[in-house]
Amino acid sequence: MPQSTPYVHRRPFALAVLFGALLLSLLVVPPAAADDGPGTPAGWTARPAGGGSAGEDARPYVYLEGTPGTVLQDRVSVTNPARTPLTVRLRGDGPAGPWFRFAADTVTVPARTRADVPFALAVPRDAVPGGVAGEILTVDGGEERRVPVRVRVGGPTLAALTVEDVEVSGRTIRYALVNRGNAPLRPRLSVRAEGAFGTLLDRQARPLPLELAPGRRVELTEPWPDAPALDSVTVRLRVTAEGGARDEAAASAAYVPPAPVTGAGLLALAFLAVLGARAYRRGRWRTGTSAAAATAPAPGPDKQPAEEERHLETAGAES
Repeated sequence: MPQSTPYVHRRPFALAVLFGALLLSLLVVPPAAADDGPGTPAGWTARPAGGGSAGEDARPYVYLEGTPGTVLQDRVSVTNPARTPLTVRLRGDGPAGPWFRFAADTVTVPARTRADVPFALAVPRDAVPGGVAGEILTVDGGEERRVPVRVRVGGPTLAALTVEDVEVSGRTIRYALVNRGNAPLRPRLSVRAEGAFGTLLDRQARPLPLELAPGRRVELTEPWPDAPALDSVTVRLRVTAEGGARDEAAASAAYVPPAPVTGAGLLALAFLAVLGARAYRRGRWRTGTSAAAATAPAPGPDKQPAEEERHLETAGAES
């Protein structure tokens, strides 16, 4: 009678198979945390409309171009990959932020859906030609996504710049620059000062570390550490910028040392005053003498000059 294999020898093999299957099932089944529960959906996106659902061939930003007074339109895509609806609020931001218009400020995107939200951008009639940046801000709870928008405003470009309110105060020259055109400018400044005996300051044109936006006014100072102690000066500022923008303005100032006025300076001023008074009186005396001579009465017809009378007397004596 053949002997059968004991059952006890098969049991460890079956347990090993069961344990392997259980381990494999744990590796394949996703964890429970991956299931989107209630609350804010994770992983939602906002980008310019266009391209694949995963973002292939998507535009890096929205580009719009138009002239002042026109209304431009485009779309922004909001993708909700979660299993619950997504509600976002939309608004414009940045320099072009006030130009954005939305049909609805709040949009609800269903679960596992991408929604293309249309918007309009109204270019103001007084918009300055050139480039303007902005963003579409989408917010859901504490999360936000930003979609860059670049706007190109067409029209003629005008470069105009003025220098105003020049003032010389001690060792500092104060002035203001104003961009009167519709294009951003990078101004260059030259400074020249003339005194009673010649040129005191001559600084060639150099770029200023600023960019002046259209309509912007900025107040600046120019140091003058070696300003004169005693002189009457005229300071002239000249500014230039790209596009042919240029302007100049001047201001005068008198430099008088305060300390010497109480000593030798006071005597010098008194001496000059005396000389001036004497010159004035001398001029008045000469003027009076000339006037008296001009107004003296001429001799009448019945009166002969003394010289003629003597001549007649001499003639009678000889006869």
